[in-house]
Order: sequence, then structure tokens, then C-alpha cells
Amino acid sequence: MSGDHGTDRVALIATVLLAFATVATAWSGYQASRWSGEATKATMRGTAARLESTRASNLANAQAQVDVAVFTQWVDAYAKGETQLRDFYFKRFRAEFKPAVVAWIATMPVKNPNAPLTPFAMPQYRSAARDDAARLELQADGWAGTARTNIQRSTNYVLCVVLFAASLFFAGMSTKLPSHRLRVAMLAMGVVVFLATLGWLASSPVSVSV
Repeated sequence: MSGDHGTDRVALIATVLLAFATVATAWSGYQASRWSGEATKATMRGTAARLESTRASNLANAQAQVDVAVFTQWVDAYAKGETQLRDFYFKRFRAEFKPAVVAWIATMPVKNPNAPLTPFAMPQYRSAARDDAARLELQADGWAGTARTNIQRSTNYVLCVVLFAASLFFAGMSTKLPSHRLRVAMLAMGVVVFLATLGWLASSPVSVSV
């Protein structure tokens, strides 16, 4: 009778373990899928931000070329003392570029050997498009880091699936072995694997967003 009682107890614990491990396996598989989706979304957002950064950078380069071209004509008229032509080009400076030119002229570049060589070296020379490009590039890097993190989370949950599957195997085998001692040992291994994996699972982040 004691042998039958021990067998029944092993079978009961194995059944409970099978039930909980099955639920935990399903949950881990769901979370692995969720985090994989989160990684994909982060990658897409990072790609979009990088494309926007490239567009902003191209715009900044085009604007810089315009600034250089107009400034070259203006400084030629400035050096020759052609006031009317100089004013003509000055009015055509971009709004972002004018403060740098004004600040550069204030340094008296013709007489001051320590003056910056061009307005492009002045701190007043700013480009909103270039600032946007840098900001978007940082966003893209951030999304790339998020994607890597989410991929790792998905991988961790996949590993949980494997470990819970191992505990299912141990639980299932514990009811089929002829020796009571072997059944208990096999079941104990299943319980240890299940509890260790469950502890890791409890500390893992959860994704339930739609």
C-alpha cells in the first residue's frame, strides 16, 4: 500500500507539474512572439528615423553649398568695394546665415589677422537641418538599441520555452519509469528545472501591448 501511495503521490505531483509547465510554456511562447514583434517595430522606427536623418543631412549640405556660393559672390563684391552688388548678395543670404556674416564682419576680417577666415567658422553659423539630422541620428541609434534589447528578450523567452519543455519531459517520464526511486529522481529534476525557469521568468519584462 505504501508503494502505491508513493506512486500516486508522484503521479499527482507530475500531473500538477505538467499543467503548470504547459501554461508556462504557452506564456513564454507568447512573450517570445510579442518581444519579437516589439523588436521589429523598433527596427522599423529606427530605419524611418535614419532615413529622415539622411534627408535632413542632404538638405543641410545643399543649404551649405548655397551659402558658400552666395558668400563667394558677396565677398568678391565686398573686397572690390562694389556696394550695390554687395548689398544685392547680402539680401539673398539665408536667414540662418546672415547672423554669422554680420558677426564675422564685426571681427573686421580685412584688418584683424586673428579674425576667423570665413563666417562658416563663427559660432553664429547654425543649421536647423543639420541639427535635425543629428537629433534623428541619435533617435535611430536609440531605436536600434531598443531593437537589440527586445531581440534578446525574445531569445530569453524562447530559452524559457525550451527549459519548460524539459520540465515537461521529466514530468512525463517520471510516470513511466519502473523504479519508484527513478520516478522520484526524474520528477525532482523536472521540479527543479521548472522552479528555476519560473524564477527567471518572473524577473523578465512583459509585453502585452496591442
